[in-house]
This record gives sequence, C-alpha cells and structure tokens, in this order.
Amino acid sequence: MKGSVILMSEKFISETLLADIMSVSKRTIASWKKNEKVKPLKDGRYSLSDLIHLPPVNAMVNSQWDEDQKIKPIKKYNSIELFAGGGGLAIGLEKAGFNAVALNEIDKNACATLRKNRPNWNVLEGDISKIDFTQYKDIDFISGGFPCQAFSYAGNQLGFEDTRGSLFFEFARAIKEIKPKVFLGENVRGLLTHDQGKTLEAIKAVIKELGYTLVEPRVLKAIFYRVPQKRERLFLVGIRNDLLEYNNFKWPEPFHTVLTVKDALKKGVLYESDCPESKGQVYPERKKQILSMVPQGGCWVNLPDDIQQEYMQKSYFMGGGKTGMARRLSYDSPSLTLTCAPAQKQTERCHPEETRPLTIREYARIQTFPDSWIFTGSVSSQYKQIGNAVPVNLAHAMGRRLIALLNNIEISQ
Repeated sequence: MKGSVILMSEKFISETLLADIMSVSKRTIASWKKNEKVKPLKDGRYSLSDLIHLPPVNAMVNSQWDEDQKIKPIKKYNSIELFAGGGGLAIGLEKAGFNAVALNEIDKNACATLRKNRPNWNVLEGDISKIDFTQYKDIDFISGGFPCQAFSYAGNQLGFEDTRGSLFFEFARAIKEIKPKVFLGENVRGLLTHDQGKTLEAIKAVIKELGYTLVEPRVLKAIFYRVPQKRERLFLVGIRNDLLEYNNFKWPEPFHTVLTVKDALKKGVLYESDCPESKGQVYPERKKQILSMVPQGGCWVNLPDDIQQEYMQKSYFMGGGKTGMARRLSYDSPSLTLTCAPAQKQTERCHPEETRPLTIREYARIQTFPDSWIFTGSVSSQYKQIGNAVPVNLAHAMGRRLIALLNNIEISQ
C-alpha cells in the first residue's frame, strides 16, 4: 500500500480539479492562495503532496481503495432490486458479487434494456404496488432508488401505514414482506432537506418501525469513485436489528485520483478504446452557431453581451449563477451531473470539442456503463435511462462494502 501512497504524492492536479475535489469555487481557491492555505507550483498546478493537509486529498492519497478491490462474496447473496431503471445500480451490484433474483421496473423501455443485456435476469415489468413480495424467500439484500415524495401529515409521528400511496411505502413494504438482512436505498441529495427534513425523518421512523437500524445516511460524490462526473447521491443502508451486532459497515474508500471527461471519451484508465459512435440529439442551427463561441469549460458568460441576451432571454435578467446555460464540457474536468436530456437550455452539456450534444454512448461512458451495455427505445428514452441511473462504478464501490458487511454477518453467526 505504501507504494500507492508514494505514487499519489507525486501526482499533480489543476486548480479546476482542486476546486472539484474540495467542492468549492475557483474564487474560494483564489482566496486560499492569498491566505497561503494552498500554494500552486510555478506552472499553476498543485502537487498533491503539498495538499495533504486538506482532508479530501488526504483521504485519496492514503486510500485503501486497492484493499476494497479484494472484497469478494464468501457465498451467493441473493438480491432484489426495485426501481431498476436502465441498470446502473444493478450492474454495479452484480460486479460486486450480488445475485439478482428479481428486478422491478415500470418503464417498458428500461425493462427491454435489462432483458436485452441480461436475458437470464427475472425482470418484473409493471407497477410495484401489484407485486406480492411474500413469495420471495432467503433474500439477503434489497436495493432501490425510490423517488423522493412528500407525505401527507396526519400527525407528528408518521408510521409505515401513513406513507401509503408513496413509492417509499412500496420500498418499505418489500422490506417488511421479504425481511432481508440488509437493504440499500438511493436518492438525490435533496432528500436531506426535502420538506424541511420531515420526509427523511418519516423515512427513518418507518425503517425503525420495521425492525431495522439505519446507518446515518451519507451523500457520496461520484468523482471519488472512478466516475468522471460531479454527481452526488444520497445512500441509506439499513441492517436488520437481530444482526446489528455483526455490523462492520464502512463507506467505500475513495479512488486515488479524479477522472475527467477525457478519461470517459478517450482510450485510457477507464476504457480500452475511444468512445464508439452512436446516435444523439442535434442542435438547431442558430443554437449551434451560438454554442460554437463557447470555449471548453465555458458557458454563457463567455458570449458577447448581445448574444447572451438573445440566448438567455428572460433568464438574462434573473439572479443566480446560471452556469449550466450554454455550457460546454472540458476534457480536463469531470462532467457536470448528467440530466435526462443532453440539450436542455438550463442544463446544457455540449461536447468539449464538437458543437453538439453528447451522444448516447458518450452519455453512457460518463455514467461508467460498459460499451457492451445496449439501451433500447427512442433516443430520448435512452438518454432518460442513462441520466436517471446510478453511475456503475459508484454502485460497484458501494456494493463491495455491502458484500463485506454480509460476509461478516455470515462468518459471525
């Protein structure tokens, strides 16, 4: 492990990557330079060995990532996935060693995608409320990214029945009927503050009522787990109370470095070849003319003032940063979070060099799907499946730590 630490200490990063790692703006980095909290080299880059006092950098330099790679299941762990979508979480968990007994999804195109790539998977297409989960026995693990929804508050303390009608209720019902050893819930970071925090408190109360202990939820940043994208997801890990004494769960270790759009689209550490060609949306001619003026990593602020007003219209006079508008990605930085469509005006994701939206395969690579994973349905449906997914490599990192937990339960009982 020392060899890896030495190797990392010799690495250099740009100011932009430092800002990404620290989750701060370049303006903040500028103030840190002024206060000598960080000191750039003559070429403007930073040596990681000079940044070891910053906790996120320290965690990367001294990461046990290589040890996490050795975690393998000591037996077959059967799992069920709910709200499976186009398969990002499912592939990552499969790579970690889980055996999917069933996967539920309501979207017909996403179901077709799952079946096309894994004909052996038992894909349950349709409304989750119509599924009887009591038929499933000896299930070790349940996972799912239930949508974030507010609950109707009849009283101060919400229980299981009070959440009826929500998709969280169906997730909780599956847990109640199957009684897995462990479960994983996944959501947007906004769940932490949704409805002034009441939604998460209700979820915690229901999980407790079902006889599970929730590990304190945590937002994981995908850039730390071999994902070239600034995506953040909230994870909830629950352990059945009778197994709590065997809990050795730890959150996954960060990868040794941050990967960029170039790592996604070009041959290198993530993929063995450049990104294959595929279908994608196209810009209207005037929009293409305007975006051609934006440099790599730039956005609307790089446009002439008259063009800004033409492109942004009413948004030009509104407050806020609006840095997603007319945004062109940079090869030297991770991608902004992918949305369900690559050419929305408020969340533009233009290719770094060519003036066009990212294609289907480029989208998939930034979400760390393998090139062999084929999406079905219309182009817009494929973008949606990819944009809604948990990045495969983030799911894989979480999966390994969950396997380690189940291994410890298996050994200790």
